[in-house]
Amino acid sequence: MTPVRAEDPRATNAFAPAGRSLLLQVIAHPDDDLFFMNPDCLQLLAAGVPVVTVVVTAGEAAGRNRAAHEPLPGTSDKPGYSGARQQGMRQAYAEMLGRDPFTTWERTVLALPHGIAAETDSLATGGGRAQLVFLNIAMRGAHGTRLPALWEIPGTVMRTLRATDSPVPHTYTYDHQALVDVLAWLMARLRPTVIHTMDPDPDYQVHDAAQPKGSDQPHFSDHRDHTPTALFTWKAIAQWVADSDRREGPTPRFTTTSYRGYYNQRWPHNLPPAVLARKVHYIAAYGGAPNWPCEDPAGCGDYSQGGTHALTSRKGWARSTHPRYPGPSPAPLVDRSGRTVAYGVLGTKAVRWRETRPGSGRFGAPDDLGGGPLAPALSAVTDAAARHLLFGLRFSALDGQGRADTREVVVLEQRGPDGRFAAWRGLGAPERDAVRGRHVGCPVAVATPDHRVHVFARTAAQGLATRIRDTSGRWGPWLHLGGGQVQDGLTVLLDGAERIHVYAAGHDAVHHWAQSRPGGPVTFRAPTGHPPPDGPPSAVLRPDGHIDLVYRASATATPYAYDASARPAGTALPHFAGYGDITARTAVPPGERRAVTVLLGTADGGRPQIQYGTSPHDRPLLDPAHPLAVGSPSLLAPPGQPASVVGMAPDATPWIWRPQLAPRA
Repeated sequence: MTPVRAEDPRATNAFAPAGRSLLLQVIAHPDDDLFFMNPDCLQLLAAGVPVVTVVVTAGEAAGRNRAAHEPLPGTSDKPGYSGARQQGMRQAYAEMLGRDPFTTWERTVLALPHGIAAETDSLATGGGRAQLVFLNIAMRGAHGTRLPALWEIPGTVMRTLRATDSPVPHTYTYDHQALVDVLAWLMARLRPTVIHTMDPDPDYQVHDAAQPKGSDQPHFSDHRDHTPTALFTWKAIAQWVADSDRREGPTPRFTTTSYRGYYNQRWPHNLPPAVLARKVHYIAAYGGAPNWPCEDPAGCGDYSQGGTHALTSRKGWARSTHPRYPGPSPAPLVDRSGRTVAYGVLGTKAVRWRETRPGSGRFGAPDDLGGGPLAPALSAVTDAAARHLLFGLRFSALDGQGRADTREVVVLEQRGPDGRFAAWRGLGAPERDAVRGRHVGCPVAVATPDHRVHVFARTAAQGLATRIRDTSGRWGPWLHLGGGQVQDGLTVLLDGAERIHVYAAGHDAVHHWAQSRPGGPVTFRAPTGHPPPDGPPSAVLRPDGHIDLVYRASATATPYAYDASARPAGTALPHFAGYGDITARTAVPPGERRAVTVLLGTADGGRPQIQYGTSPHDRPLLDPAHPLAVGSPSLLAPPGQPASVVGMAPDATPWIWRPQLAPRA
């Protein structure tokens, strides 16, 4: 077996300077991006960001391109079905670029490492550019070999499939390291600033009459090709970064998002009708129809996905777009001088950006804090001694080939206020079994005035676990807190009596854990009784001491504010329509003295929006300078001060928005 060129969590380096933006997507099959990553890809294209999508498999399945309500074709044509699906991708991307779906693309052959070649198709318009790279590894090889074996079993090899009318004249062989090397080479050649890929560690899932298996893997709620594609991508990312560090070159500057796959159907949907309609329009363009005049000999799309199929399918995959590692990014704090300090993950490493001076609204160069390879979401807190602590989820082993694949929660602590950081420390995972440990969620932490720090994480059983740093600085063991099944994306806060509350989205309600007294144990409480959220609920301590929960119900655009201690219908916030996560804090509006609840979210087109107040008459303000945030932006609200928004641009640089006017009714 080839030695793993793994990223060293102790390695730090200078980052590459900010440059042009580029989105790289790595998917298993034609259509994975359209089902699971849009509208994010569409919004980046609309903002003028070039997109390169790499499709790992040929997507040939059984080779039967069946249109809805038509009989199954009598003969299998795997090269033809592969080529038709590729034509479907060209149709969808042409429409996303504002062109006719049958626009002619430039189709060429790209030479890759290990003597391999792949088809690459390019289309440029006045406002954007898309490139499709088809590696075309057969979904099922000799003796039934599938992509999971290429990841797991040493010595496995798989051949490519030549699609009908492909300019690639030959087939090629991939082993494990060849696929890693090809993906890492593409990353080094393209130098993306945003990477989208699939979920390397999908949920465990019981398959029963209520939640049928469909085409999911046994036990996991996702397709068997999605998971190894994500694992190969993350391993290639780590190799690309490690090779850059070993050459003492600058660390690549990029952010990464992994997207949930099939188990979107297991949870409340999170796309409102207008956003969903745009998404399924491009899925329909991919699906095409047998009578479309595309003039491709393989066919004009993946006919089973044409028309209204994405809307009528009981699986509902298109109805959600969820990141595997949710949470705002970057995570902002304030140092003792009053400067905003933003912590995030860049090039799979933890980084710190510091404001050039208090109130400047500009960040300096990123400081590499190492720790990689890290999942994209960090939790940052200030403890009672004014020291910053960072919590992340590390890919502690990304080996495959019969070797370990492990994850662990890690922490980085300052030695003193505004001081240097100590070394990264592993906190393990709340699962003894290494395989179950892969399914742990992103950690979320809170510091209490009694000098304790609590970190929480979702378990493989979809409950809650915690570790506590005591007043002497020692970390206790992981404690399982039970609870019902919840999605990842935890919200934690202190109430007016300094008691901890944790909220998470369940199938049927908001789930709640809390302390009965400061310093006491955190225990599971009855679900709140409010409608199930479409994603992580936000919680805020109102100026009157009550806790509000703010979120959208499934498949809706309008959020509601609910009193967490009661069971009212909630207050609609009709002007704060949009989609995606909402963050709520208490802040003083500019020019005023009284604190109110302030909301941060995303409008339909992806532009950040902020609103002071939660009455039905309050109106949001759209960010005039940043039409698009990559991921979910963060809301910073120091006590007694106006709020600031911190987000990431497509070129992997952070920005600050300080609204000067509060659009109050």
